[in-house]
Amino acid sequence: MNRRTQDIDAVVGLRMAARRSALGLSQTALAVQLGVSFQQIQKYEKGANRVSASRLHQVATVLGCSVADFFPPRTDDADPMAGLHALTATADGRALAEAFPRIADPAVRQAVTRVVAALASA
Repeated sequence: MNRRTQDIDAVVGLRMAARRSALGLSQTALAVQLGVSFQQIQKYEKGANRVSASRLHQVATVLGCSVADFFPPRTDDADPMAGLHALTATADGRALAEAFPRIADPAVRQAVTRVVAALASA
């Protein structure tokens, strides 16, 4: 079996980073709770390293969510990476994706999400 990372590893990492950030946890704080280095958290969040099933369960427990929350909803005809690819296809999208998890205030993150959604449907 191939042990290289897959596209889904990047999605899991992004969702893990978003959840951690939404809770106001630093990579170091999460790493301490998991018993790993903050560099390992960085690798997970960037999709450079795969997260084992047992570690993903541990992450979900610490972050107060389910393992399923780290995966995109699956439809038969949709590419689970389509939204991520579309977002990161432009410099503006990459800047948005990189900056969003650094917004400390959850209410501000929700407001930004509503603004982007409203602009997208306009």
